[in-house]
Amino acid sequence: MKFLHTADWHLGKTLKGQPLIDDQNFILDEIFKIIGDEKPDAILIAGDIYDRNIPPVDAVELFNETLTKLAEKNLPTLIIAGNHDSATRLNFGSKIFERQNIYIAAKIEDEPKNVVLEDDFGEIYFSMIPYLEPADIKDNFFDEESARLTFNAANKFYVDLARQKIPAGKRSVALAHMFLTGGIESESERKFVGGAENVSSEIFSDYNYVALGHLHRSQKISADNVRYAGSPLKYSFDEEKHKKSVTLVDIDGAGNVETKKIPLIPRRDVRVVKGTFDELKNIPQTEDYICAKLTERVINVQDKLAWNFPHLLSVEFHLPQNFSEDDADIIFGEGSSVLDYFADFFKAQTGEDLNEDYREAMGDFFAEISKEE
Repeated sequence: MKFLHTADWHLGKTLKGQPLIDDQNFILDEIFKIIGDEKPDAILIAGDIYDRNIPPVDAVELFNETLTKLAEKNLPTLIIAGNHDSATRLNFGSKIFERQNIYIAAKIEDEPKNVVLEDDFGEIYFSMIPYLEPADIKDNFFDEESARLTFNAANKFYVDLARQKIPAGKRSVALAHMFLTGGIESESERKFVGGAENVSSEIFSDYNYVALGHLHRSQKISADNVRYAGSPLKYSFDEEKHKKSVTLVDIDGAGNVETKKIPLIPRRDVRVVKGTFDELKNIPQTEDYICAKLTERVINVQDKLAWNFPHLLSVEFHLPQNFSEDDADIIFGEGSSVLDYFADFFKAQTGEDLNEDYREAMGDFFAEISKEE
């Protein structure tokens, strides 16, 4: 059996305030092209369908369109909730969707959902493990006097419960959303303090393949058959170097697994550029989403770089550390004063020169501040 593993779509996400819904629509079209080319037997989506519990309308509409396309293909599709999803909202209509071969596990259940698919070699059991909080397991399966569970203990309990329904010797795949120890995080993922969220990959040792969601970098954990698909788009500037992809998984009759990463090319890339203002001005025009890191202070830099970077989303100043008054030319330019700097700022904002009256008033103001310091 061949199936496509993807995760962390985060529909409705923004990057530095820039809506990414058009980029997400584009990349989902690219995934459908891959489905058409590779003809997988099933699709696995390992959580974080949406970016927040109450997703915007356009995100819900995009997911609805995506489910409709999958239903039209009658392609078995397995979806679990991630920590960004609302389990209740994602679970809506799940029983109806099953008639269209779309299986959703968003909530903790007394019996974890196992979907059974067949190929020429027999049955494969897919255990669907949505994101869960230890308190959810404690409240559903233990009495009030029981000790508090860790993330590892809670997930192990639920995975063990799922395995009880898998006959001995049958091939099996786990679909899960969690942070496995050893994974590499990104800025756009929700962090937990002190590693409390860590789960050992050992809880999945009996599965032939583990399709993971939560971490945005495509990566394996402990073995080739325990993998994060990664997000289909770069969702923070620290993901600049990521190579986004979906993972094609082939499992044979003996349960042996081969994986292949298929690259995803976005509508716009996410890039960081760094240098002096003149160096950045010499970069050819690009439609990519840009974070500009300048090594000198520049007034109204967004407007001045607008032609080169129409989608400039962030500006940072990375100035030399431990500079003193002797280094003032680094910030203001040699021979410039704070008043000159303010005059440049005033002109950039208003288009007018600072007149003599204002210049004299601001000169007195800056002199007064200098005395207080």
